[in-house]
Amino acid sequence: MAKSKEPDLMDKLNSLCKRRGFIFQSSEIYGGINALWDYGPMGVEMKKNIKDSWWESMTQLRDDIEGIDAAIIMHPKVWETSGHIQNFTDPLVDCKKCKQRFRADQSVGKSCPNCGGELTDPRQFNLMFKTHIGPVEDEASVAFLRPETAQGIYVNFQNVLGPSRQKVPFGIAQIGKAFRNEISPGNFIFRSREFEQMEMQFFIHPKEDKKWMEYWIKERFDWYLNLGIKKENLRFHQHEHKELAHYAKEAYDIEYNFPFAWKEIEGIHNRTDFDLSRHSQASGKDLSYFDDQTKERFIPYIIETSAGVDRSLLVFLVDAYHEEEVRGEKRVVLNLHPKIAPVKVAVLPLVNRDNMPEIALRIFHDLKHYFKCFYDDGGAVGRRYRRQDEIGTPYAVTVDSQTLQDETVTLRDRDTMEQIRVKIGELVELVKKKLA
Repeated sequence: MAKSKEPDLMDKLNSLCKRRGFIFQSSEIYGGINALWDYGPMGVEMKKNIKDSWWESMTQLRDDIEGIDAAIIMHPKVWETSGHIQNFTDPLVDCKKCKQRFRADQSVGKSCPNCGGELTDPRQFNLMFKTHIGPVEDEASVAFLRPETAQGIYVNFQNVLGPSRQKVPFGIAQIGKAFRNEISPGNFIFRSREFEQMEMQFFIHPKEDKKWMEYWIKERFDWYLNLGIKKENLRFHQHEHKELAHYAKEAYDIEYNFPFAWKEIEGIHNRTDFDLSRHSQASGKDLSYFDDQTKERFIPYIIETSAGVDRSLLVFLVDAYHEEEVRGEKRVVLNLHPKIAPVKVAVLPLVNRDNMPEIALRIFHDLKHYFKCFYDDGGAVGRRYRRQDEIGTPYAVTVDSQTLQDETVTLRDRDTMEQIRVKIGELVELVKKKLA
């Protein structure tokens, strides 16, 4: 079941995200545009931290995965070969009365879920955005915005394999934008028409697919746990045969218990040799691998891990959102893991006099060489703490009257609200230690 204890949590998050500069509806001054979102100062920092954490775990801390950044627009034959032009579709129905459109697999019977009107028969709708390359818009100039980043990895398999001097098993990772013309987007940023993916394709010997599938299922589940997601809010869903995509031999979803339902946040798929074999046949290029030790040539199988940056960000926000009463007032706090919190340290002068702002600014300019910091001198200090709690800032440094006497400041912990006194000269190393 979904989180029935907080049925309005998504509304609260939507409000907080706009109020605190995480996420805004795109083109809002013109009335907005459905399922497209702009990220504000806090949102863009949090997205960057999520991507950096994923990239670190997938490439920096490993010696068997390389990075790539492929183009958003690729040769149309890529999508013909991959099966997207033929298979990347959803069944679409129209309401004859109110003219709204719905996915046929999400409507009930022949009645419109909006007005009760009669629905048309289902027809297939391709989810790829079409565009044109060059000055003339004709069939010869048709191209598509990529609906996934994976194909850019497959067509560059040999380009990466050579200069990286990798040997199978090895992987190629990519973070990038993808676009899908969704019929029924919704649930805030959960399903959008423009989104960012974090995908890794791991190339293996076909006989080792079971071993590597099990390995990557555990690795990807642990990534969420290591960043503070509660284990009870995560589960696996194994795809039945009828659910499998046309390329998959086996597939698992990592699902999260959102307020609206258990939903997929990452897929781990055994894609076999489908992709490399198809691209090899269609392009006439050899995408096989020769093992120098066994003297065997084969088309590698691929274990894919596919996560969304935006969907991951929503998971971290939902899981971290917490309300409590403190001294008769409601306190809203995002208990984000420090690694992904948009701001690490807030610096606050207790009052705007007695040289406190000057000292606080000096500390702020020193700390920002090491951490993302936020300086705030507006309003009562209690309200400033609450503002930082709402954006998930782990620590707050406050300059007060005692600072003027002994050059110590208070360091406040977001989760416990406890404060300790610290020498200004020891701040950097102490905060580094706490954030580690």
